[in-house]
Amino acid sequence: MRHRVAGFKLGRTTSHRSALMRNMTNALIEHERITTTLIKAKALRPQVEKLVTMSKVSSTHHRRRAFAKLRNASNVDKLFDVIGPRFKARPGGYCRILKLGKPRLGDNGTRCILEFVERTPKAEPATPAKA
Repeated sequence: MRHRVAGFKLGRTTSHRSALMRNMTNALIEHERITTTLIKAKALRPQVEKLVTMSKVSSTHHRRRAFAKLRNASNVDKLFDVIGPRFKARPGGYCRILKLGKPRLGDNGTRCILEFVERTPKAEPATPAKA
């Protein structure tokens, strides 16, 4: 029984788990969509959503707290300049988890996609003008 046992340990030590979450959070902010296992995505989503909520108000204090979590200045800038204003009117639920059909090779882990609900549209390639 798992009474009064909270959180995901993911079979790792505390330092390894915190490094894993930091790297995955940075990858999600940078690419806005990552493929991972279901358990890792469920562990990561609350941390990312707290950062997005913090990034809605751009202040020096919030930027420093975000930098303490991410340790990446360019991702902190993207979080506060692009992602935070995008979700300004949304009260919560910034990420979604989409389960994939094929399991991971090797250990048969359930794969999924973790992405932001609203994504940045990609720039369309310039088409040559017809004469």
